[in-house]
Amino acid sequence: MSHTAHIRSHRKPRRSASTLAMRAGVAGGVLSTLAVAGASGSANAAEPVTQTLELPTLTADLAAQAAQSADATQQAAANYQLQAERDAAAANAAKQAKADLADAKQKAAEAKKKAEEAARKEAAARASRSAERTTLSTTASTSSTSTSTSTSTATGSAAAVVSFVKAQIGKAYVSGATGPSAYDCSGLVQTAFKQVGISLPRVSQDQSTAGTQVSLSNLQPGDILYWGSAGSAYHVAVYVGDGMFVGAQNPSSGVGEHPLSYDPPTGAVRVL
Repeated sequence: MSHTAHIRSHRKPRRSASTLAMRAGVAGGVLSTLAVAGASGSANAAEPVTQTLELPTLTADLAAQAAQSADATQQAAANYQLQAERDAAAANAAKQAKADLADAKQKAAEAKKKAEEAARKEAAARASRSAERTTLSTTASTSSTSTSTSTSTATGSAAAVVSFVKAQIGKAYVSGATGPSAYDCSGLVQTAFKQVGISLPRVSQDQSTAGTQVSLSNLQPGDILYWGSAGSAYHVAVYVGDGMFVGAQNPSSGVGEHPLSYDPPTGAVRVL
């Protein structure tokens, strides 16, 4: 024992029962708190297991969303490509249409130019024929007297040619025909002279230069009349005398006999 133990003021105070009870309660509370914390900790420790079990479902959802996003991206790319192809096709179609229009305009211009050129040539030919008619109107009246006798006195080859063409009067005009049921203008002339052993070219352009050029005021039966210029004549016929000629005129009139004034020729050649 301490040497001061017998002195009251120096003795340690004894712990009261209430103090011990309070401390026991505090300790119990602490222990309870620790128990709750432990239980809570155990519960919290179980949560990752639950989350781990849910991860496959979350991953599947993300995969589905990613797949949908990929499909949407692929569809958008396909739509873009399709639109690009359509735009390119439309551009090519517009370009081709523009080229076709330009080509059509060019062809139309060329056709118009050709038509105008043909009209000018036709007008020039008509003017030439009108000038010749003015001269022929005078010469035809004088030549009819001088040739009227020659018709009746025509003999030999000339008479045979005249007789042949007159026998064809009334037959049809067919382009390219040389008889016996139809003729065109040069086909009739060629076939007529073939009867007397004379071979003439097939077309009027060549027949207009086949013999000797003669004046329209000095015509004889059997002379070949032509319309147009020598070497480029567009029609021929046979003079039969008395101011008349026989020719295959056109599809509407066929082979017929007409006076020189009906369609005055521009020149004549003699092959007999």
